[in-house]
Amino acid sequence: MSAVPQAASDAVKVRDLEVEGANGALAARLYTAGPAAKKDMLVVFFHGGGFDSGDLQKADDFLRSLAECDHYPAVLASTYTLATVSPFPAAVEDAHAVLAWAKKNKTKLGWNGKYLVASGIEAGANLAAVCALMSRDRGSPALAGQILIMPMLDPALSTGSMRQMTLCVDREKAATECAAAYRGYLPHAADRSHPYAAPLHSSRLKNLAPALILSAEDDPLRDEAEQYGSKLINSGVCTTVRRMPPADLNLQDPNGRNVCACKVHAMDEITSFLSGLEKRKGA
Repeated sequence: MSAVPQAASDAVKVRDLEVEGANGALAARLYTAGPAAKKDMLVVFFHGGGFDSGDLQKADDFLRSLAECDHYPAVLASTYTLATVSPFPAAVEDAHAVLAWAKKNKTKLGWNGKYLVASGIEAGANLAAVCALMSRDRGSPALAGQILIMPMLDPALSTGSMRQMTLCVDREKAATECAAAYRGYLPHAADRSHPYAAPLHSSRLKNLAPALILSAEDDPLRDEAEQYGSKLINSGVCTTVRRMPPADLNLQDPNGRNVCACKVHAMDEITSFLSGLEKRKGA
């Protein structure tokens, strides 16, 4: 297991640990800041990388910022089985198992068990969305919320923003990469309509945890994110959908999309959403 890189902020404590996936131990990383008392909220985060790549370092800056937001949640970033090792449903089973492990191991995480939030970016946001479905269907663990940042939700790649390549110079490359990612993750055509692989096409979206869905103006995943938000709202799920403006990023930076999630508008939306979860439960 690699060493934790030097903290960008001395206020954030970072600890490598292992969590339990569906078929064994997985590498994970715990971020905490603020008062030493047990945290009311645990945000479990799944990294991006198109199901076939990515690691704990991929969103490190974002997770440090999240741990330091107004609510000082404990933030648990977990790996999962990549499609290069085992395709669907290995990753989603891992993600759900990690949430269940977190619920059972509150003391180890310095969390009192009040609020459990599933979150992720791109492929990781697909896993977070699916975990909300699985937790409802399997009866546990109970989720207080789900945070989906530029989520991959449509293996059919059928939305307008995915087909139209006119707003961003690297959009065509991103769309091609999405197609390749789904081919690796869902090698069997029948799986591409499974609700645990394609949440956008699920017909059963009632009784899910409240959702925050963040899209981006210049992202090919924009329309599927916003369409999913509309479907959740129509199913009676308390949902906030926000479209972030384009970020002025170096397009050669492979972590550019995570930088966008961290530094361009998203953190204010996430902080507001977490506040709403606490108010809703306390009402």
